[in-house]
Amino acid sequence: MKKSRVLMSLSSVLLVSSMFLAGCSDEKTSTDKGGEKEGEISGDITVITQRTDIVDTIFKDYASKFNEKYPEVNVSFEALTDYGGEITPRMNTKDYGDVLLIPTQVPIEDIPSFFEPLGDLAEMKDQYMGVEERAVDGKVYGIPIAITYTGIVYNKKVFESAGVSEIPKTFEQFTEVLQKVKDSTKAVPLYTNYAAGWPLTQWEGAVTTVAGDPDYYNIKMINEDDPFGKGKPHYEMYKLMYDVAEKGLIEKDPLTTDWETSKAMMGRGEIATMVLGSWAIEQIKSQADNPDDIGYMPFPTNADKVIFPLGADFQIGVNKNSESKEAAEAWVDWFINESNYSVEQAGGISASKSAELPEELKQYEEQGVEFSLLTPANDGQEGLLDKIDKESEVGFWLEDHKKEIVEAGIGNRKESFDDIADRLNKDWNKARAKIK
Repeated sequence: MKKSRVLMSLSSVLLVSSMFLAGCSDEKTSTDKGGEKEGEISGDITVITQRTDIVDTIFKDYASKFNEKYPEVNVSFEALTDYGGEITPRMNTKDYGDVLLIPTQVPIEDIPSFFEPLGDLAEMKDQYMGVEERAVDGKVYGIPIAITYTGIVYNKKVFESAGVSEIPKTFEQFTEVLQKVKDSTKAVPLYTNYAAGWPLTQWEGAVTTVAGDPDYYNIKMINEDDPFGKGKPHYEMYKLMYDVAEKGLIEKDPLTTDWETSKAMMGRGEIATMVLGSWAIEQIKSQADNPDDIGYMPFPTNADKVIFPLGADFQIGVNKNSESKEAAEAWVDWFINESNYSVEQAGGISASKSAELPEELKQYEEQGVEFSLLTPANDGQEGLLDKIDKESEVGFWLEDHKKEIVEAGIGNRKESFDDIADRLNKDWNKARAKIK
């Protein structure tokens, strides 16, 4: 991956640094310490991945390119279908590969028992996004294989046919665009994928954009009642979901939607927009008549500034029991900084702050859109949001209440949106009072 261009957003998260992976350039692997050269690193390593779909194709290409730099390292791969369920039992032994993804099932405090430290957090957080999430006692044990973001996938050709020349920024503008699509084309203005269910949960990733504040989700919301109160981000965002359903700006029969079919439909210009994470971009482009027709834009917001909220994917680390740690660390360094996996296969951006933005996002950077990780919870409140969410059964990242909102919008429920919002507020407030 090119490193000539630094992410020049206003966000303080994206700092300038064009250094190599600190933890993977220690005394053993550095070209200026210990007399070792890149080509002298040798050993056999097994890289364990969750990508069963590309392990025998793309990953084999990665190995070939890696060997151009490290010819004495023999790389083999293993892909797991149920990654967390299959890798965690193996971690009771020493046989869990040399390079692997840190499973979310492992408590953060236990990570040092299984993984090799890659470097000091104080240094690496200025070079890589998301490394704080799996750091322990000031040491970094994993680096995100990609940083993803949430927004709206759209078909440029459909927008053009509807006479839309500018990307909508506010709720009102977005609704107007959807109405133009309905009035001027045969395309579905916004496809909810109601029947599949899980696509509705993708909306939750846009709360930070609606709030215009990376502190909102983990800092502010957790310390207040009524998250679905009028004027608050969750109310405004899901009221939009309700409104577009009520106005008939979604698929005619949401009960019969199909996820796999929807990707091809958007590719053919039969769908104008879908709210999805960046991971979906390449999947849809791969089924498009013309991949260039598929674009990506920020979720609409009435906030003063527009934020693309960033989230860390799986983190890649090194087995502390590996007999080829130098080679394993070299793979981590190369994979993060040179493979371009994060953009081409994960539909995100690189965790490296020195990497350039994908072409699709450069236009927004130039417009002053910020790219920011969510601010982590305050000390002592880690995990509190999840506890309140589960106790209340609000289910921010579950589909149940989103389905209710769509059902109410199309008239299949007697409740209004405000009825649903009031019910969710009461459930949240009761759970928060119990847990806080």
